[in-house]
Amino acid sequence: MGRLRRVSPCWDTLPVDSTRRGFLRSAGLAGVGAGVLAAGGDRALADAAPPAAVSPAGSGVVPFYGKHQAGIATPNQEHLQFAALDVVRGSLADLRDLVRAWTRAAAAMASGRPVGPIATGPRPPADTGEAVGLGPADLTITFGFGPTLFRTAKGKDRFGLARHRPAPLVDLPPFLGDRLRTAISGGDLAVQVCANQPQVAFHAVHDLIRIARPVARPRWLLAGFGGTGNSTARPIPRNLMGFHDGTANIMASDAAALDRFVWADAPSSPAWMRGGSYLVARRIQIDLGRWDATSLDGQEQAVGRAKLAGTVLSPMPPDAHILIASPQQNGGQRILRRGFGYADGVDGATGAPVAGLMFLCYQRDPRVQFIPLQTRLSAFDTLSRSFLTHVGSAVFACPPGTARGGYIGEGLLG
Repeated sequence: MGRLRRVSPCWDTLPVDSTRRGFLRSAGLAGVGAGVLAAGGDRALADAAPPAAVSPAGSGVVPFYGKHQAGIATPNQEHLQFAALDVVRGSLADLRDLVRAWTRAAAAMASGRPVGPIATGPRPPADTGEAVGLGPADLTITFGFGPTLFRTAKGKDRFGLARHRPAPLVDLPPFLGDRLRTAISGGDLAVQVCANQPQVAFHAVHDLIRIARPVARPRWLLAGFGGTGNSTARPIPRNLMGFHDGTANIMASDAAALDRFVWADAPSSPAWMRGGSYLVARRIQIDLGRWDATSLDGQEQAVGRAKLAGTVLSPMPPDAHILIASPQQNGGQRILRRGFGYADGVDGATGAPVAGLMFLCYQRDPRVQFIPLQTRLSAFDTLSRSFLTHVGSAVFACPPGTARGGYIGEGLLG
């Protein structure tokens, strides 16, 4: 694998039928009744789908409907499935119907119900079925729109949305040391699934990808585990380098910090995005071979904390990660982190696991939060420059939540 040099944004810091009806039929939802999904009947969907059995261990329900999308300022769950999809055919109406169908399916799954009947007949079941009996497991599903959804192609506005692109939804600039792979970067649409049971998380992303056909197809998919701490309700977890991750994160219960740093608002964001947030997703690979060969003192100097106790080093090395990433060094700006570890095989050259961090962060405006922060980290942070490589990157506008009967992104797509 060779020496990996890259940037880490904040492991821790200091304080075929393209018609709408054809699309729904192809998605396997016709068993619920195309009218249910095309006309907005949430209750009809609930009536059509029998409730799943709920196990005590997986009975937690995070409400899907609300002012903000769940899965942003929600205490981090243990498991992640993150998918980016590209819209490959259809019109704005097809895209709208897809997001409507996704919204209803997500609301059903978040409450522990299948997305439709699992019954015999000439068509496939309306739900893939692997989560039956597992309960909702604190499932959250968060949707986002990428910059490419708003771009023109061959001189033509793809969906007539170009003029509605929010100013904060910028293409991320190249950062020092980036080794980004096109196949695991970007995407028109984002689906972030988090849950406290891995099969519940997989079922959700599986069904949402299935429902998307033939309008959209997955571009990349990654599973993660062990989320960054963002709640005082549980101990601060450790990342794959063995250090506490989330000590100085914005807490999910800190409404003032969320309003200041996370929720989009005027004047920078248009009306359809206010109450939403901008998501930056970075796949960061750790050179575990080199890290494992580094002394405990060297590891602690790179991070700026004692590995076991989690206390801040004194004196603090000037190039320590938590110092470079701290709000004091970045104009007081903060971001809400929802990172997850991932494992992706073994490096053939070194024999070390190929693993790292699926870094997810939410903010009011990446132009004044993530981008300046990542620029500093890529240039000055020892941890980033010596042990980490950014191999995937994407940015998405995640609209506000919706009320029952509405759908995510209605202010844009409607």
